Amino acid sequence: MKASPRKWQSQCIEIALEHYTTTPHFFCQATPGAGKTRMAAELARQLLEQGKIDLVLCFAPSCQVVDGFRSTFSAVLGKRLDGLIGAVGTASTYQAMEYQDEAFWRLFEDYRVFAVFDEIHHCSGYDPLLSNAWGQQILLKMQARAAFTLALSGTPWRSDDRGIALARYSNPEGRLICDYRYGLKEAISDGVCRTPRIVLLDNQMLRLKENFLNDTTVKLFPSIAKLLRESPVSYEDLIRHEDALNQLLDLGSKKLDEMRKLKPDAAGLVVATNIEHAQQVALALKSRGESFQVVTTRIPDAQQVINGFKNSDCRWIVAVGMISEGTDIPRLQVCCYLSRIRTELHYRQVLGRVLRRMGVIDDQAWLFVLAEPTLKRFSQRIADDLPDDLAVVCAVHASWGEVFSTEGELGISMQDSAEEACGSVGNTIAQKFLSAGESATLSSYQLSFSKNYRQQLLAVF
Repeated sequence: MKASPRKWQSQCIEIALEHYTTTPHFFCQATPGAGKTRMAAELARQLLEQGKIDLVLCFAPSCQVVDGFRSTFSAVLGKRLDGLIGAVGTASTYQAMEYQDEAFWRLFEDYRVFAVFDEIHHCSGYDPLLSNAWGQQILLKMQARAAFTLALSGTPWRSDDRGIALARYSNPEGRLICDYRYGLKEAISDGVCRTPRIVLLDNQMLRLKENFLNDTTVKLFPSIAKLLRESPVSYEDLIRHEDALNQLLDLGSKKLDEMRKLKPDAAGLVVATNIEHAQQVALALKSRGESFQVVTTRIPDAQQVINGFKNSDCRWIVAVGMISEGTDIPRLQVCCYLSRIRTELHYRQVLGRVLRRMGVIDDQAWLFVLAEPTLKRFSQRIADDLPDDLAVVCAVHASWGEVFSTEGELGISMQDSAEEACGSVGNTIAQKFLSAGESATLSSYQLSFSKNYRQQLLAVF
């Protein structure tokens, strides 16, 4: 028996159907974990039943999300979404749009197409000349030809301040106009999402020893923020440091133990920086006797690993560029954030992986993160679903080289290769060359954490 749509989903569908009587484009912002895919499928079902569309075409940023769309839409519509004979449509990645043939694009001429775009913020531009490659495809080949479009996003902004394809902005302020909004506060109140609990881990006495030629100096720092501000140590160094990594994992493991007393299959997610870092995390989990899976973009059967974890009793999944956005694993309830990516968009999407609520008792989600100033600021802003300073289009004059290479487009497919340049650090900060004219002098640093850790708990609601 199919579950009935949630209250917000029914309300959004009703508003969208009314909206479509006057304009074909609808933009929905709903907090990560609220159930946007299910809402889109229900809307497609009603449009089909009303005889207003013939086909459904869905686009998403990753293969994992595409698989989720196929599954959800097939269950709701009672028809396949695999593009084969007899199917009601298909789902594919944004990247695949560039390789579609003319027969595919003729569908928009021969049929009334309902086009659904998940996490539309990956597609930039309301001007084809200033769009990324994915935004161009939407603007030039679908915007004016689809019977109806549905643009979805949990975090409707881009780190490069460009406009989003299919979005509308107020004039002259440039603020994003949403046709429907469903925020985290409402989702928690309705019992749709868990309440986020964010733990910021800091240290009260960090010791940095520098060996420079025949001289050795030792400096003490009272916080991570001060260490990062006044020393050569980077945030990337910290997340690879065994002491910091182990302390975060200890906190996450203890919290997961608590969660599993109430919900025996509750699980944890560790977001790692790159494949080498994921292996370091895996070794740390193994030393604790933890059960875990590792999934990266380099694993050929990554989706099978994710699906297997989703339906298993395994405690942890360690991910690199695979579970940051859109992937639905409801039993995830604890997350350790060890990614080097520090954009608010990515941070919120990761938090969204542990927000999806399954029942009455699993009402809390836990995120553990180092008290790095930028991440601390993001944490304090979680309650603001659409930050005024982010969802605004700024006048950005991009060079031609920048137009087709943006964070939103490359965030998933290129993440590994971009990050692999960073080496492992462990307990010793990597040796750094300090340039002095044409010569370079070798200087090495060793960082140690005291046992004086402190935790700051941010209960958002």
